[in-house]
Amino acid sequence: MHSSSTARHAGRMPAVGAVVALAAGMLVSVAPAAHAAAGATLPFTSVEAESAGTTGTRIGPDHTQGTLASEASGRQAVRLTSGQRVEFTVPRAANAVNVAYSVPDGQSGSLDVYVNGTRLTRTLPVTSKYSYVDTGWIAGSKTHHFFDNARLLLDRDVQAGDKVAFQATGTQVTVDVADFEQVAPAAAQPAGSVSVVAKGADPSGNGDSTQAFRDAIAAAQGGTVWIPPGDYRLTSSLNGVQNVTLQGAGAWYSVVHTSRFVDQSSSSGNVHIKDFAVIGEVTERVDSSPDNFVNGSLGPNSSVSGMWIQHLKCGMWLTGTNDDLVVENNRILDTTADGINLNGTAKGVRVRGNFLRNQGDDALAMWSLYSPDTDSSFENNTISQPNLANGIAIYGGTDLTVRNNLVSDTNALGSGIAISDQKFMDPFQPLAGTITVAGNTLVRAGAMNPNWNHPMGALRVDSYDSAIDATVNITGTTITDSPYSAFEFVSGGGHGYPVRNVTVDGATVKNTGTVVVQAEAQGAATFRNVTATGVGAAGIYNCPYPANSGSFALTDGGGNSGWSTTWSDCSTWPQPGQGNPEPDPNRDLAQGRPATATGSQDVYTPGKAVDGDANSYWESTNNAFPQSWTVDLGSSYAVRRLVLKLPPSAAWGARTQTITVLGSTDGSAWSTVVAAQGYRFDPATGNTATVALPSGTNLRHLRLSVSANTGWPAGQFSEVEAYLAN
Repeated sequence: MHSSSTARHAGRMPAVGAVVALAAGMLVSVAPAAHAAAGATLPFTSVEAESAGTTGTRIGPDHTQGTLASEASGRQAVRLTSGQRVEFTVPRAANAVNVAYSVPDGQSGSLDVYVNGTRLTRTLPVTSKYSYVDTGWIAGSKTHHFFDNARLLLDRDVQAGDKVAFQATGTQVTVDVADFEQVAPAAAQPAGSVSVVAKGADPSGNGDSTQAFRDAIAAAQGGTVWIPPGDYRLTSSLNGVQNVTLQGAGAWYSVVHTSRFVDQSSSSGNVHIKDFAVIGEVTERVDSSPDNFVNGSLGPNSSVSGMWIQHLKCGMWLTGTNDDLVVENNRILDTTADGINLNGTAKGVRVRGNFLRNQGDDALAMWSLYSPDTDSSFENNTISQPNLANGIAIYGGTDLTVRNNLVSDTNALGSGIAISDQKFMDPFQPLAGTITVAGNTLVRAGAMNPNWNHPMGALRVDSYDSAIDATVNITGTTITDSPYSAFEFVSGGGHGYPVRNVTVDGATVKNTGTVVVQAEAQGAATFRNVTATGVGAAGIYNCPYPANSGSFALTDGGGNSGWSTTWSDCSTWPQPGQGNPEPDPNRDLAQGRPATATGSQDVYTPGKAVDGDANSYWESTNNAFPQSWTVDLGSSYAVRRLVLKLPPSAAWGARTQTITVLGSTDGSAWSTVVAAQGYRFDPATGNTATVALPSGTNLRHLRLSVSANTGWPAGQFSEVEAYLAN
């Protein structure tokens, strides 16, 4: 689900191997750790093309939306023209390979395959048919979904250290990554199962096998439908699927070709789908069409495991009753929208151990539409290259968990993980209870949001359409090579709703492009044991969005290091790697900063005094001296001069206000900077007063206490300006 104000309706519309872990720029195989590691345990090992030998051209790294490299794993790939090749060193024993690639729009062709210098008879087909998707109704989107995946059984075993090369034969091909796998032999038919071939299915893929599948399901109630090795073509979806197991000989052997596999609004449940592939023909995203592997409900106590799901709109768009559903150890590739979306009513659903690559929207999402998703989780999933939204998104819901996932290379309109009250449509159920975000690793996650014209962090907490009042516990997070910020707190709908009750405990941040914390919402979070190295600009960006919507308080719970500095200029956005420039001594430090007051009269609110408009003004509660006005400058500064203004119009008669200037570095302990004295405001001289602050003054929070006003029974300021220069 994309992060914009446009509603989206995408639904209606194995073997144990090495853990795949991400290092800078490439995937490498590592042994599983004794403790719970982030990501799925996968039956393949991935090798990046840019780390392989090549006669082609390496492209990237690039994070710019709409560029080919920005959608690549590691933001790099290798471009081959005819006759050029990329040669991989096989990382472990394998007999099959899957390649992520891209070809120019409108073109198709093939790659010749070589093993240790010998050309194979079989080639690897490549096509742009499933790429270059346009979603003009989604604000901020551009043509995207440049890559695709193609797989090949090598018909031989290769060993660690062997060489497998791919050579372009006429069409330009950009190779991103190769997944090497040792595929087990095809499984045998379970005893007592009903074969779809016995019911008339055509394993050659020429005939229509839809009715044979339906007949087998009807005959196997309470038992198993067997899908033998072969290719089966279905021309319409299955429904009425309940109390049955659909089982294949393995995802490399039993392949069902259909763009709509199961489409049903309800089921009595006990449906188990496992060990085959469903490959569709979805080339565009049409949200009114249910072009999904599963659309609707499988019913309670069901499962999906060991599946290869590719070229569909969504892998699973789940509505209705799916209580205690388990979705595990699947591969979901090349969907034009979400990988899996729990679209409300999910109870006790476990999505774990899956691999998702190249989604055209959120890879994994819970969206609490109509009723809340409750007590459900995304755990130990590996997600790579969602190209128009988040890796994992939680939109509302109660008592949900995101644990031990590995997310890399998010692109436009998305974070690695988003915890959000963005509703898209009603009736929506906001976040409630406890939201647990634990043990996740985010690599090169976060992106520039063209709708906001500012970045989205690797992990985002977003009070988009309502305040976040749930308890949000973010623990044990690793964030590496984020192009922008690590943690973002924002009210993305521009309403200024608060983000509250957030704790970030135990995080390692390495090489973040701009800041560690990007705070734009009002509210608060506590940080403990958060360490950062290689920070690109400053530790903290703390500037309200929209301006004057309120401040965000960062509570230091101890054990934090490497990110104590604050970005100095809220009028500009830090750029990756630029460092934190010295503030301009002639810049107004107060403009646009969050302001509060002990009271306000009617529409004359505190933010009017820092909005840059001398004709608007703050006015305190009348007849209730003393009154005070306070602004948070975002960081401690050696402020030397204040300029206080009232509207310049001659209609404002001359007056004297008695003002005390106070300062604080933490917003709690205050000291008097300038004792109470009268300041004259006269339209004849611009209706301004200047206050010189003593040397040695250092403050973050500035407070003006007004105890008298000869022109009106209230404190009044149209602008309060704070400068470093005398």
